[in-house]
Order: sequence, then structure tokens, then C-alpha cells
Amino acid sequence: MKLFYPAVFEKEEDGRYFVYFPDIEGCNTQGDTIDQAYEMAFDALGLVLSHYKDNNIEIPTPSEPKSIELSDNQVAVIVQFDMLEYQKKYESKAVKKTLTIPSWLNELAIEQNINFSQVLQDALMNKVNM
Repeated sequence: MKLFYPAVFEKEEDGRYFVYFPDIEGCNTQGDTIDQAYEMAFDALGLVLSHYKDNNIEIPTPSEPKSIELSDNQVAVIVQFDMLEYQKKYESKAVKKTLTIPSWLNELAIEQNINFSQVLQDALMNKVNM
């Protein structure tokens, strides 16, 4: 699921950038450069939206960038967020699954020192076209 949220980048007197998301209360960050501020904005957005998803909190609808009022030292920037990519990067915890296979296949696989978990992961990745 790809989302596109407007973020307000505000250049501070010391040259650093403060960033906040008007649609997501409390989601803000900063960076020494605009590149760093963008990376930090992506991470902050990911943390908040993952928290919302994990806790069944409704994810806010992104507003139209043109509807955001800006001051002279602010600019609206669209931050693209892909929940699946974020989860692959930051959420790699293992989940235990129970499955059933024929006993003869189990014995052959054990004899050949086959890693059942790795085979299942490879097969699932192939099945979901990754």
C-alpha cells in the first residue's frame, strides 16, 4: 500500500530543517540538510503509521498539498510511503507456523539436511512474486 503525505519543511535560522505532517498529529522530525530531513520524515511517518496499523487506528487520509497554508520559510513536500517496503526493512520478526507434510517426505528432507523454514520462505516468496 503506497501512501503520499504532504510534509511541511521549515528552514530554521541555523540552516536545519524542521518537518511536520499536517495530517498526522505529533508526527514531526528534523534534519541538518534537506536530504537528511526527508529521510527522517520517511522514518517518522513509518513509525507512526506502523503504530496505527498495529493498533487498529484509522490511518488518516492525506490532504491536498495546495490546501496547506505555508509561511515564507516553509515548503510542502510529498513523502511517499510504502507500508510493505517499510515492513520488509524494519519488521523482520519471525512468525511460527505449523504445517503438515507426508511422513515419507519429512524423512527424506531430514536425511538431506533440508532447512524446512528456508524452503517454505523461498516457496512463499516465489508464490507472491517477490
